Amino acid sequence: MSVQWENVDFATTKPSVPMRLYEGAAKGKAPALVLYLRGGAFLSRDRKEIERPIGKAFAETGAVVLEADYSRVSHNVFPQAMECAFMALKCLSGRRKQFGGPRSRLLVAGDEAGGNLAASVALKARDQMPGELSGQVLLSPMIDPMMATASIRKADKIGMGQRWAEGWSHYLGSHCGFQHPYAAPCLCSRLSGVAPALVVTSEDDPLHDETVGYASRLKASGVTVRQKVFPASCGWTGIYSEGDGEWMATLCSEFTAFVDSLN
Repeated sequence: MSVQWENVDFATTKPSVPMRLYEGAAKGKAPALVLYLRGGAFLSRDRKEIERPIGKAFAETGAVVLEADYSRVSHNVFPQAMECAFMALKCLSGRRKQFGGPRSRLLVAGDEAGGNLAASVALKARDQMPGELSGQVLLSPMIDPMMATASIRKADKIGMGQRWAEGWSHYLGSHCGFQHPYAAPCLCSRLSGVAPALVVTSEDDPLHDETVGYASRLKASGVTVRQKVFPASCGWTGIYSEGDGEWMATLCSEFTAFVDSLN
């Protein structure tokens, strides 16, 4: 496994955004190229040197994963965080030969707050980069600022309710709030035409209802969706503390099958 941070300069924006590259021994001639956006509830701004378990695991399936350190550059506020992630995607799209191959499929993936950004970037890619994004991987995406679902009431059981509330307040701040579809994808009225999605949650996940609800709306809009709901108590909510568990092997299998299904 090759893991390192490097600065990637964008032609249209400054400052540069640090990215961490994950490459495994299984990398092929045209590996999937994945922009990975980490969680952190829109509050974490410290770049951690420890590898992200999911980024590392996806790379071990044969993909090339680049984790963008959007937090430090954007200060975790809308729309800067989303724009930072989108520019990173455009950068990777233009550098497929450098990181993967000319035929590499381009995906965006994220967990929790990073899942919000991944969904938002997929929407903007549909609008401004038609045909460039092959897929989106949404791992318990934090996409509903209302925090009013039945499952979200379980958030306090894992100590996340207050943190998510503070994160939404910080992210939206005094801007347009959740009315903007790129800020809260679950409230977007036009989902048709976005890239196919792999959507993952668990039965005991506080973000279960908004995740499953978004997957259902994508399907209703004609988007191809592969959905996985892990059983309760399998440890899935460990992703909120950057952990892994018995679910990782299954997640990697779902990811590989999803990538193989893309045109």
